[in-house]
Amino acid sequence: MKISYSPARPCAFEQVSHWDIETDVIVVGFGAAGACAAIEARASGAQVSVFEVAAAGGGSASWSGGEVYVGGSGGTDVQREHGFTDTTEDLQAYLMMAGGSAADAARVKVYAEQASQHFDWLRAQGVPFKGTYLPGKWIEPPTDDTLLWSGSEQAWPFNEQAKPAPRGHTVQFTGWGGGKVLMEVLCQRAIDAGAEVYYNTRALSLIADADRQVRGIVVRRDGKDTFVRARSGVILCAGGFICNTDMVKRFAPDAAECELPVTGGNDDGSGIRMGMSVGAATLNMHEFFATLPFFPPASLVKGIFVNEQGRRFINEDCYHGRVAHHVMRQPNQRAWLLVDNEIFGRPIIQEDIKVTAVGETWEEVESELGLPSGSLVHSVNEFNRYAETGEDPYLHKSQDWLRPLTEPPFAALSYCKGDYQGHAFTLGGLSTNPDGAVLDADGQPIVGLYAAGRTACGLPRWGEGYSSGLSLGDSTFFGRQAGKAASSRVS
Repeated sequence: MKISYSPARPCAFEQVSHWDIETDVIVVGFGAAGACAAIEARASGAQVSVFEVAAAGGGSASWSGGEVYVGGSGGTDVQREHGFTDTTEDLQAYLMMAGGSAADAARVKVYAEQASQHFDWLRAQGVPFKGTYLPGKWIEPPTDDTLLWSGSEQAWPFNEQAKPAPRGHTVQFTGWGGGKVLMEVLCQRAIDAGAEVYYNTRALSLIADADRQVRGIVVRRDGKDTFVRARSGVILCAGGFICNTDMVKRFAPDAAECELPVTGGNDDGSGIRMGMSVGAATLNMHEFFATLPFFPPASLVKGIFVNEQGRRFINEDCYHGRVAHHVMRQPNQRAWLLVDNEIFGRPIIQEDIKVTAVGETWEEVESELGLPSGSLVHSVNEFNRYAETGEDPYLHKSQDWLRPLTEPPFAALSYCKGDYQGHAFTLGGLSTNPDGAVLDADGQPIVGLYAAGRTACGLPRWGEGYSSGLSLGDSTFFGRQAGKAASSRVS
């Protein structure tokens, strides 16, 4: 009888009659975490086999902007060259805030202390960084510049606890989508280092013994089930679960409100499920990154968001993902961005955004939106009065983005449910220590099993605290950690 293998059930080690492939370290997934794990494992002398479900490497990282969130140690050489000092303590404080209540202090400490050196390591692999600085507020740099403000560093409340510094370090690439350059370099580097890569190969299940030690995996190649032995360890780098509708509904149902997943298409949760099948604990499975088409143009940041009660609810100068989470949880998921003629624009990510109301006065806009009488007018008048003096006492918007909305005509761009295209990816995953060892519910390592990237619950743990570059920083750095740890078991 043919056995059907599943990520939800491990294959019993005792039932494996033969090994089709034997290696020291198995890496499942050839994205940012998998490539860096393979590079480090090979550098330690381990034999490495990488199994990738797609026809080429890169994973979701190849669809990214190519930003890596690094700093600390006084600053990277790029930060210092452009006059920015970034202490390890400030980076650590910011990352702890960015992780929210579930931030992992041990993981944050390790990363903050080594992030600058990690940037040097990426360049040593051949990843190109031009070294120039792009001021302003951007989602991704449209130029080939390196350094930019990629999070909420300058925005309240983050700027009260950590000295702001730009930490987004972007791969040299003109236009959006520099992640493909990053991944072309890292994947080729892993191959040149001697990692054996199997494409079009799906990992079906872990192989574990009676003591729950992971001994290998079952994969499907060319329609055939293939048994692969790992003498040292298996590293799961198979992405998150935003493409698995059932898992999203079960663990992160609010993420389903975003129509478009930010992924290369294979974030199906299989790596997380394989870890769970041998007793791995999971963390923060409800958390997700979300964004909406808010800016550029940057002039829109000078507008103000209001809900159906006519009230402001967020300082609009913070990171766009933080704005998205606040918008999504407004009453009845109804919110609008109010702008005047001077700052009006349509977000280039969705230029057909619905303009729900236009008027020569804010009273007309309020009436057209059907809001309680006087509610919106009161909010705008109060905002304008304080903005004239460079203040925002309630939501603490920075002076750089404060400007009274006084030039008619006035408009309300709709950020109500169904009127904009949201984007999302998941942040929850397997519990691991900073070395990448997967932990069970008692916090004990599962022998032979490691994870990194979005298969693990890493640095990015809170959608409201996310910054561009955190995923790539986390995946590349902790992928390296897992590669070193798994290869250390090679006898």
